[in-house]
Amino acid sequence: MAKASNLFVNLPVKDLERSKAFFTALGFRINPQFTDENAASIVLGDHLFAMLLTETFFRNFSAKPIVLGKTGSETIIALSVDSRREVDELVDKALAAGGNVARHSEDLDFMFSRSFEDPDGHIWEILWMDPAHIQEIHE
Repeated sequence: MAKASNLFVNLPVKDLERSKAFFTALGFRINPQFTDENAASIVLGDHLFAMLLTETFFRNFSAKPIVLGKTGSETIIALSVDSRREVDELVDKALAAGGNVARHSEDLDFMFSRSFEDPDGHIWEILWMDPAHIQEIHE
């Protein structure tokens, strides 16, 4: 079975400084080792990173046109947290920092989620899932 050791989600952004300020307002830190005038490495968790790339720099990695988050969607980034309270805290911080509600919250008893759009329109879904409900994966 294939197994990855780290996850790097690369996202194009219009204004790198605005995006860095947004994610630090949510409580995430920036890894300066992989941050410069073209990109910022946002540490989302152990082995989880969002690479925010200026649109010009992002174009070096793909010949396809950039899907603008404000007008279309290509992906939804889902992050799990340890409690319903943490879902609310993180999404509330995102909204206070200039994010927008992406859709209404969803409460399925065993899972609770809320979603927001960052300043570039990328959709982030923050969720909590009851650990007792998660089944073990057998290889």
